Amino acid sequence: MENNFVFQEFSFSKLTKKTEELNEPQQKRSTCLKRRHNSTYRRAFGETQLLDITGFDFNDGDSYHIITGGDVDALSFLKVVLRQQDLDYLLFSTWCMASEDIYQFEDYLKSGKIKKIDAYVGEIFPGNYKLEYALLKRVIEEHGGRVAVFKNHSKIFAGYGDKFYFGIETSANINTNPRAENGCITIDKKLYEFYKLYFDGIKSYE
Repeated sequence: MENNFVFQEFSFSKLTKKTEELNEPQQKRSTCLKRRHNSTYRRAFGETQLLDITGFDFNDGDSYHIITGGDVDALSFLKVVLRQQDLDYLLFSTWCMASEDIYQFEDYLKSGKIKKIDAYVGEIFPGNYKLEYALLKRVIEEHGGRVAVFKNHSKIFAGYGDKFYFGIETSANINTNPRAENGCITIDKKLYEFYKLYFDGIKSYE
């Protein structure tokens, strides 16, 4: 069998770049951040249990890998962090979300639990969720944040408060469903900066 290989956009100059440059995320390209850390593994079958099993003693470099089933969505993972600290800044990325979750973010912003939020949603959101999109833009922009729309299916939280920086990666959108979902909470400034740099470079369709 004959194998045909096509190489595109290859340059030997890339091999001379410093490691730090190679680790910088680039929009529209796959990217990776290599880390070493301590990991903890847990299972949860409801939001209350999720809060119980993660504890209160997050330390820099710790990661919590969680598999869930039941009353758990992406916002449930964020609540684990908010139980330990208020946030000066948060970015989140989701394909879609429900109006009750947008109102929850509004409550966090009005109460000062979170000071500023940037939101990144999928390209289907403005058209298929018109009321929710309008609500999201009002809530986020009234508090100095931005809403960006692009070809997005990632589910990410990244932010910081007085105690620590963090990143949350999950399979769940910000809407509750009974399916099994996976998530990882990592306490790490470099991971926060990794996602912040990437999403700051997103150019919105809207």
